[in-house]
Amino acid sequence: GGGGYKVSGGLHGVGASVVNALSTRMEVEVRRNGKVYTQAYERGKTVTPLIEQGNTRKKGSKTTFWPDPAIFDDIVYDYDTLSRRFREMAFLNKGVKISIKDDRYKNEDVFYYEGGIKQYVEYLNKSKNPIHKDIIYFEVTENNREAEIAIQYTDSYKENVASYANNIKTTEGGFHLQGFRAALTRTINAYARKNNILKEKDEPFESDDVREGITAIVSVKLTEPQFEGQTKAK
Repeated sequence: GGGGYKVSGGLHGVGASVVNALSTRMEVEVRRNGKVYTQAYERGKTVTPLIEQGNTRKKGSKTTFWPDPAIFDDIVYDYDTLSRRFREMAFLNKGVKISIKDDRYKNEDVFYYEGGIKQYVEYLNKSKNPIHKDIIYFEVTENNREAEIAIQYTDSYKENVASYANNIKTTEGGFHLQGFRAALTRTINAYARKNNILKEKDEPFESDDVREGITAIVSVKLTEPQFEGQTKAK
């Protein structure tokens, strides 16, 4: 709270509290101001005081938790589900490195993409046939709001557009996706008219026309996102 995050996917500030309540045990280690602090909880109740463990030059936090089998039927984590989400987050935050390691099966991955969502589009199109080599990319920051868009057309008939707000996949779209589609249609029609591809007597291209074969990522980052419901699908 208190402006601690420039942008956030969380709405209510209860994430750690919920994890704590749903775990048989949770341990938190925080490195800040040259010190290491730890505290432990069991089923939401504090079981140790805040302990100062010593000095450090490192910064950051580590949270360890054990999900409560009295609440969850299945407490086995799926590596593929987690790694898919971490890869997605690394694409959406260029230059951020995210690691995942599974000691059960000795699986390990590191996700790091300097090109961000451009590399995301490249990844999505790796088994397709792009009709232009260079990925179209826009990045705009205005009034504490950021928008990133990456586009590449393929010879496919299908549209593959994914939209995100504060790193959350908005599977049901929203104003950011509506705005992108409207601007894309308007821009291509304006270009076609200007360059005499569309004659005066010709009907303009419709939205479905200009989205055929497109692969695109639309990512916005907002200080106060307005999601529709707690699932944040829109």
